[in-house]
Amino acid sequence: MESFSLILAIVVITALAFDFTNGFHDTANAMATTISTGALKPKVAVAMSAVLNLVGAFLSVEVANTISKGLVDESGIRPEVIFAALVGAILWNLLTWLVGLPSSSSHALMGGLIGATVASAGFGAVHGGALITKVLIPAIAAPLVAGIAALFATRLTYSLGKKSDGRAAEKGHRVGQIASAGLVSLAHGTNDAQKTMGIITLALITGGALAPGSNPPVWVIVSAGLAIAIGTYLGGWRIIRTMGKGLTDLQPQQGFAAQTSAATAILASSHLGFSLSTTHVVSGSVMGAGLGRKGGVVRWSTATRMFVAWGLTLPAAALVGAGAEAVTRLGSWGTAAVAVFLVASSAAIWKISRREVVDHTNVNDTHADGTPADGAEEPAGVITQAMAAVTPPPASPVAGDLTVTIPAQASAPAPAATPPAAAV
Repeated sequence: MESFSLILAIVVITALAFDFTNGFHDTANAMATTISTGALKPKVAVAMSAVLNLVGAFLSVEVANTISKGLVDESGIRPEVIFAALVGAILWNLLTWLVGLPSSSSHALMGGLIGATVASAGFGAVHGGALITKVLIPAIAAPLVAGIAALFATRLTYSLGKKSDGRAAEKGHRVGQIASAGLVSLAHGTNDAQKTMGIITLALITGGALAPGSNPPVWVIVSAGLAIAIGTYLGGWRIIRTMGKGLTDLQPQQGFAAQTSAATAILASSHLGFSLSTTHVVSGSVMGAGLGRKGGVVRWSTATRMFVAWGLTLPAAALVGAGAEAVTRLGSWGTAAVAVFLVASSAAIWKISRREVVDHTNVNDTHADGTPADGAEEPAGVITQAMAAVTPPPASPVAGDLTVTIPAQASAPAPAATPPAAAV
């Protein structure tokens, strides 16, 4: 490296802080279904996910190159722009974590970067083609593909398991679910950890510490992998509860189908360099698995809130990123003011979250109807009410000859004898 200024150090630290929030924000993507079905204990699940996230960070740099080379014009931005983008992404991650919504950390980062870049260098500095083909189209297509795949995989799994021993089949599906969850964690490391690598590399290029077009240095790969692994180990328990219990009730067969479908989609997108949202993919596969089981129900009120958060992620992070960039243009004190605002806001969100603690001890707590203990109950929809109205009550077992024994009625006590009239 030729130079490493103070602002670059601030950007690198902030990028690793975002990577940390990305880790605990997206732990649910890999382990929510595994925890909700009881395949793994909560702490064991997040530890396993953390290790595999770290390993996955070393498998590819295609997504990192999409961020550092393909999305925005490197020559049109300053390191302060990257810092402003990270502020928008971190605050959105923390807000959605606070309310337990599984939004996209990837799109928060993309939105913050686009907003800050437009505020600094105009719309011409954003590569529209890369944004559409490698960010927006995968954001729409990936959850649909994963959801449809999980739906059919769930039906196939139940169909193949009809004649198998129930307890043995359930045990097998739990083992398969653990393996597929590990694959999702590995895939998450190959996709999401690379986004931070790409951001740090882009900052180093704009700050003159790396030549344009450089790949992420080894120390960037290692630090990004460690940051996301530590965040994953802490566990985003609020989002795990929503993903595992709030969208639908999953059995081991469904969890296995959902995780396998999601892992396949994520690994394929990482190979192609798509900056995919693992949250979108896993959420789609969970809903598909919920619909794939006969009698399965998706809680659409929770899903609707999640869809709204997805739609707001890019513009909300972009607005915060643009505002932060405008303040950093005022000089060093402006950058310091943005840093203080980020720290203060993060501390305030953390303090609010302590009012109702969700951790590994109560992440699976539910109401009697299966909805999360801290969530609203899902009202019965029109289709559910109609099915209940036409479904006959279950038949009770009866004797083969249909004879009925009527118990003898207890005889009423005889009235007391009337004493004879006295003779006159």
